[in-house]
Amino acid sequence: MDWEKLKVRLEIRDDDVRQEFARIITTLKDFSIYGPADSGKADALILQLGDQPEEEFNLVRQAVNSGISQHVFLTSKIVKPEILIEAMKVGVKEFFPQPINGEEVKRALLKLLEKQPEREPPRKDESAEKQGMIINVIGSKGGVGTTTVAVNLATSLTQIDSNQSIALIDMNLLFGEIPMFLGIESSFDWLEVARNIYRIDTTYLMSVMSHHESGVYVLPSPATISEQFLVNSNVIEALLVQMKAIFDYIVIDLGQSLDEISKTIIRLSDSLIVVALLSLPCLVNVKKLQDAFRKFGYPSNDSIKILINRGQKRSIISIGDAEKSLKKKVFWSIPNDFQATMNAINQGKPLASIEPAAEITSNFKELAATLTGRSEKKKSFFPWR
Repeated sequence: MDWEKLKVRLEIRDDDVRQEFARIITTLKDFSIYGPADSGKADALILQLGDQPEEEFNLVRQAVNSGISQHVFLTSKIVKPEILIEAMKVGVKEFFPQPINGEEVKRALLKLLEKQPEREPPRKDESAEKQGMIINVIGSKGGVGTTTVAVNLATSLTQIDSNQSIALIDMNLLFGEIPMFLGIESSFDWLEVARNIYRIDTTYLMSVMSHHESGVYVLPSPATISEQFLVNSNVIEALLVQMKAIFDYIVIDLGQSLDEISKTIIRLSDSLIVVALLSLPCLVNVKKLQDAFRKFGYPSNDSIKILINRGQKRSIISIGDAEKSLKKKVFWSIPNDFQATMNAINQGKPLASIEPAAEITSNFKELAATLTGRSEKKKSFFPWR
């Protein structure tokens, strides 16, 4: 059977660039160039941005909103993080930097064939209209269990609904330990992804993330830091915008940093979990964080959730004392189970794998259910109030 070729419309002013795209398209048997005699929608539109791309995005929006093409791609010799962010926001699927990489163009066009129902059964488009929720976990000081909370929250989210896609990102730059907590090794990290963010390619992103047996996709922090470690907040924002289009939930282990990258992540987060212990130093630091957030103007007070880790019934400082000091209700408390937690860490497994019946494991699962609005229990996790 002869398939009808997919039409690619080229809106490119530079003759050399246009000819290069035309050459690439003609090598694909299932594609042809949208010509003057054609009418109706093109299957794909490749639009070139000029020297002032920020000013030309109105044309991009018009192209996307007018429906002149089912899929809009961009190309430009200028690659800036703010341009990539804007491109993702308006629905552009791919960005081709110049000089053109022919293989990247071919891969992007060939993916369109998978969306044709006559060629193969329709597949779920994971990025379609999805706006994932970012849950950011930050520690009030070192050693409070920030990574333990992030790892076990992420793995618990997979148990709430196996159809949900969960990502876990280690943004603790100096002391990132998520791979150790999950017993995985990865050849890639978020720095590597950030360096290639211009691709705006879901396939690439999924291929470099480690898929843990729990169902969580993991993106570790860089294993080493060099003087060339230059990633600005715009790049991180572009990365998170892309991940929100792919995953239902993105859990971030932020560590204890408040640098520009961390502030960008906090601003984009839907929930910010501040991990603390019932100790004076931790509570003092939580108050400092609250003051900093007020000065930043973000996040909102409602999105800030105080989580007490290693809660004990006979603590000298009670939950009530903490709330009075912080002038804010404590959102959650994780019971103290040192043995189970250390067993999990030393074996490189989440609590659900080695202690499925433990109270702390059930606590994490209920925390995940509460954050996602799926909790049906009216159970209190503050038995010592």
